[in-house]
Amino acid sequence: MEITTEIIKELRDKTGISVMQCKKALEEAGGDISKAETILMSKSAEIAGKKSDRTLGAGVVSSYIHSTGSVGAMVELMCETDFVAKNEEFKSLARDIAMHISATNPRFLKTEEATDGELALVDQPFIKNPEVTIINLIQSATQKFGEKIEISRFVRFSTAS
Repeated sequence: MEITTEIIKELRDKTGISVMQCKKALEEAGGDISKAETILMSKSAEIAGKKSDRTLGAGVVSSYIHSTGSVGAMVELMCETDFVAKNEEFKSLARDIAMHISATNPRFLKTEEATDGELALVDQPFIKNPEVTIINLIQSATQKFGEKIEISRFVRFSTAS
């Protein structure tokens, strides 16, 4: 299958990942967009792993309050530089994670902390796209922005007991 500019653009629009990475993934997948997305996701995990020892020196605190006003959450999403922290897409990611926390009420951030088979925040399917987990979102953002990204803490508030 011929890899056209339109196919590359479609994959880039879906993933937000650079044109060159999209083109390489499409070439590897023989032009199949679905396979290319899978390839990009696996590369995201690989890239995130390589950046795991970097220092987090910037980030944002974002919140989400449900329209009922009875539940909300705050999350601290960290990155390496102010350049990324000020990026609107990074801020949007933080808000989406806060929304997810409001909806799912996770008790633990990381897998190692979870008990009784409860899924930690990073292992939960994302409410906006259950095909990806929160850790997949973080890994994709690491690939996209070229920096280590990590949720450092979160809190959820609810008026219901």
